[in-house]
Amino acid sequence: MRGCRSRGSPDFLFDGSKPKRVSEKMAQEKVRVPDLARMKAGGKPITMLTAYDFPFARIFDNCGVDVLLIGDSLGMAVRGEDTTLAVTIDEVIYHTRAVARARPPWRLVVAEHAVPVVPGESPRCAAQRRRLVKEGGAEAVKLEGGVAIAEAVARIAAVDIPVMGHVG
Repeated sequence: MRGCRSRGSPDFLFDGSKPKRVSEKMAQEKVRVPDLARMKAGGKPITMLTAYDFPFARIFDNCGVDVLLIGDSLGMAVRGEDTTLAVTIDEVIYHTRAVARARPPWRLVVAEHAVPVVPGESPRCAAQRRRLVKEGGAEAVKLEGGVAIAEAVARIAAVDIPVMGHVG
């Protein structure tokens, strides 16, 4: 797997080219939301995986994953629920905090709580996303939707929280 540390040599990182000391990897630049657009434009692959806890965030970091996503899919993937509807904002904050503690400073942590944004409820939506950043340690939030959530995106971005969209 690209960027994973070798089992037999924990002091080296293997990314498909010449092995590098882990300390060289530590000097890596911080990944921020605008960097993702530059990476895409430059043809650089972007790696993003969903992590729900400290151990998996560490594993994904060792593999060189750029972005760690925490979402309400934890209801199905971790708790065995049939849907994501029962997942609360407090649960997403709890899992985001665990992932944020595990990641080194250069990884981007993105949290999502995909409650439907109802017209007129943008202030509540923005307040919940602020909690993901303040209490959970997320550095950006992910929203799903289109034009209907534009007001919510504007409110969240107005308080300097990067917002990422979901297409598909």
